[in-house]
Amino acid sequence: MFGETFLTILWFLLAVSLLVAIHEYGHFYVARRLGVKVLRFSVGFGRPLFKRVGRDGTEYTLSAIPLGGYVKMLDEREGEVVESERHRAFNQKPVQQRAAIVAAGPAINLVFAVIAFWLMFLNGVEEIKPLVGEPQGIAAESGLRYGDEIRAVDGETVGTWTHALIALVGKASKQEDAAITVKGGDGLERELTLKMSKLPSDLKESRVLEALGLTAWDIRITPAIGAFSIDSAAAEAGMQKGDVITSVNGVEIRWWDELRSAVQRAASTAPGQSLRLGIDRAGQRSEIEVTPKIQSVGGERAYLLGVQPPEWTPAQMEERRRVVTTFQYGPVAALGQAFSESWRFTAVTVETIWLMATGRASASNVSGPITIAQVAKSSADQGLSKFLQFLALVSLSLGILNLLPIPILDGGHLLYYLIESVKGSPVSDRSQLAGQYIGMVALFSLMVLAFHNDLARIFWS
Repeated sequence: MFGETFLTILWFLLAVSLLVAIHEYGHFYVARRLGVKVLRFSVGFGRPLFKRVGRDGTEYTLSAIPLGGYVKMLDEREGEVVESERHRAFNQKPVQQRAAIVAAGPAINLVFAVIAFWLMFLNGVEEIKPLVGEPQGIAAESGLRYGDEIRAVDGETVGTWTHALIALVGKASKQEDAAITVKGGDGLERELTLKMSKLPSDLKESRVLEALGLTAWDIRITPAIGAFSIDSAAAEAGMQKGDVITSVNGVEIRWWDELRSAVQRAASTAPGQSLRLGIDRAGQRSEIEVTPKIQSVGGERAYLLGVQPPEWTPAQMEERRRVVTTFQYGPVAALGQAFSESWRFTAVTVETIWLMATGRASASNVSGPITIAQVAKSSADQGLSKFLQFLALVSLSLGILNLLPIPILDGGHLLYYLIESVKGSPVSDRSQLAGQYIGMVALFSLMVLAFHNDLARIFWS
C-alpha cells in the first residue's frame, strides 16, 4: 500500500513538474529574446528546496509546493529599477511584446502536446477497437447488438473506443441524440439513433457509457473464479477457486463482463451492504454473502470482489487480439496524426469548458491533483506511449485553461493587453487590482471544486 502511494506521488510530481517547467520556460525564453531581465525562474511555490544563480544572473529554484511555478521579471511596478536597467523592465516593453511573453507559456504547452502525441505514434500505441459488448438499457433500446463495431458518430469516423467515447461524451453533455453507424458481425452496416436525450443532465463524463448500458466488447468468459488475493472480499466470504458465480442479488450472470457491471450497480445502489452471490461449486448450487471492498481505479470509486477470471485458452487469446490494434507511424505520418489528435482533444476540452460555464454540463467533470496523480501512475504502469498520451492531454488542458480570460491567469493578462491596444493606454491599477481579487477568488473556488470532486470520487461516488 505504501509503495503504491509513493509511486503515485512520484509520478504526479514528475508529470506536474515537467509540464510546469515547460510552461514557465515559454515565458522565460520569449522574455529573454525580447530583452527582458529575468530575476527568478521557479518550478513550484513557497520555500525553495533548491536554488542556484546562473551566469546570466537569473535565480533558478525548485520550491516546496509543486502545483505551479512562475517567472519573475524586472518590473518597475514591483520595485525600484536603476536607470541603466529600465530598458530591460517588463513594463517598459511595447504591449505587443508583453502579450507575446504572456502567451508563450500556454503556446508552448500546446506545442508540447503535439510533440508528445508525435512521440507516442512513433513508439506505437495500443488501442481498443470500438466493438460493443452485451448492450443494456438505452444501448439495447437503440438497436445495438453484441459484437457491433461503431464506425461513426454523427458522421465523424471513429477507430478506437477513446475516439468513440470523446464523441459520445460531447453529445451526452448536451443531451442530444447521436446518429451512429455500426457494422454488425454479419459485415453489414446499419444506421442507428442512440437516445442520448434520455441521459440525466448532471451525468459525469466517466459514467456516460455505464448510463447508456454500453460496454467494450470482450470475449465471453464463464464467470468462474480463476484466482483471488488472500485479503480480498471473496476470500473473506469463503469463496473458492473454480466457483462459478451465477447471480448477483438475484440477477442472472452468464458471462464475466456481466459480473463486473452487476457488482458495480448492486453495490452502488446500497453502499456498504453485502451482496447475495449465487454460486455453483462442482455442480452444487448455493448462495453466499459478500461485501465488496472499495478502491479507487483510474480516479473513480469501484466496488471490487477481488477475483480474477480463469486463464484464457489459446483460442480465446487469439480472439481477444482482434479487438486490439496498434497505431504506429513513421516520422511524417506520425506528425499528421499528432496534429489530428491534438485538435480532437482541444475541441472537446473547449466544448466541455463552455458547457460547464453555461451550466449545461456537470461541474463534477473538473478533476484535481488527486485524480491527476492516480491517472499519472496508471498511465505510467501501461508503458511509455500511454504516459506520453497522459502528458499530452494534461499539457493541452494546462494551455487551454491558462488562456481563459480570468484575471491572474495568462488569458486575463492578454485581455488587459487587448484593452490597452484598443484604448491606447494601460488598464488602470485600480481595475487590475480588482481583477486580481476576482481572479484569485475564481481560481481558489476552482481548486476547492477540484479537490471536492477528487474526494467525492474516492469516498462518495
